Amino acid sequence: MTLDLSLLPDGGVPWLAASGDHADVVLSSRIRFARNVAGYAFTARARDGERLRLLAQVRDALPQVPSLGGAAVLRMDEMSLIERQLLHERHLVSKELAGLDGANEVKSAAAVLVSHEAGVMVNEEDHLRLQSFRSGFDLDGAFRAATRLDRDLGSILPYAFHPDFGFLTSCPTNTGTGMRASVLIHLPGLVLTQEISKVLQGLQQMGLTYRGLYGEGSEVIGNFFQISNQTTLGRSEEELVEHLSRVVQRVVEQETQARRVLLRDAGYIIEDKLWRAYGTLRHARSLPADEAMNLLSGVRLAVGLQLIAGLSVYTLNKLLIFSQSAHLAHAAGRTLTESEANLARAKYVRRVLADETGPAGEIA
Repeated sequence: MTLDLSLLPDGGVPWLAASGDHADVVLSSRIRFARNVAGYAFTARARDGERLRLLAQVRDALPQVPSLGGAAVLRMDEMSLIERQLLHERHLVSKELAGLDGANEVKSAAAVLVSHEAGVMVNEEDHLRLQSFRSGFDLDGAFRAATRLDRDLGSILPYAFHPDFGFLTSCPTNTGTGMRASVLIHLPGLVLTQEISKVLQGLQQMGLTYRGLYGEGSEVIGNFFQISNQTTLGRSEEELVEHLSRVVQRVVEQETQARRVLLRDAGYIIEDKLWRAYGTLRHARSLPADEAMNLLSGVRLAVGLQLIAGLSVYTLNKLLIFSQSAHLAHAAGRTLTESEANLARAKYVRRVLADETGPAGEIA
């Protein structure tokens, strides 16, 4: 099939809008519930027929689930590698569901449902991975939407549940609430002031964990961190969300303070560094993915510090995702070599920045 992105409500990425609280620091908030349906073997042990029947049950339930109204249903096992990679780059599917975690093998009946409100991965590690994203720092909003979806879908599909252990999941670390709450946060100030190690150690001491832009197994690039709860058993969903919210609020305050320190103690050095990043993005003819990520991080910090006018955080969020390799290949209509992708990435970034700021960015 050819992936028609216009079928995805809001492109599947309304969280890029930079409309939530502290959007210059927090890109998105996400709630994910792991659920299994009683009467089926867990996905890893299920046969093709079982997975197909499960997907059919979920599709049949759609008219009765308001938060999945108008949902696009995309079958991973009917897509090309580039299309699956693109959905992963938009945070709509995991590596496992997209078949990107090993030999590029996709399970039969692996699918994702995408609506304005929320989404569901079907036949991933668990039968269902319900998720909701919100722009900026809005864990409460994401939690309300995910809980609504969980309640509505759970009233139709019988979840596997144990009175002592809670929701039963393939991985024991998800048993209990089955919930993973996370925020995607940009912390260049703490990195540049060399305070980041202390902050990350503090997170772990408080039962939280951190990963890179794409969660488990991904490296931290461009000072983007995904912070999430580490435990799911023994505490309620509300307690886990409240704990993460309180800690992230503190991290946002520390990042804001670190940015003030940078301007106070090394103003011209920081300004020079960030304007050089912007200049490179405006004029580079070839941009490797990691370099683009680091440069966009610098420009995002410059916009947050109000050093560059006429450039929105939304545009930078969009560049962060849409300049990745599968998006470039999809736009080109073919697989790109690494050098071709680097050329296409530089051209795309130059065009987007020129469209927003004109021939030359204004100095604030």
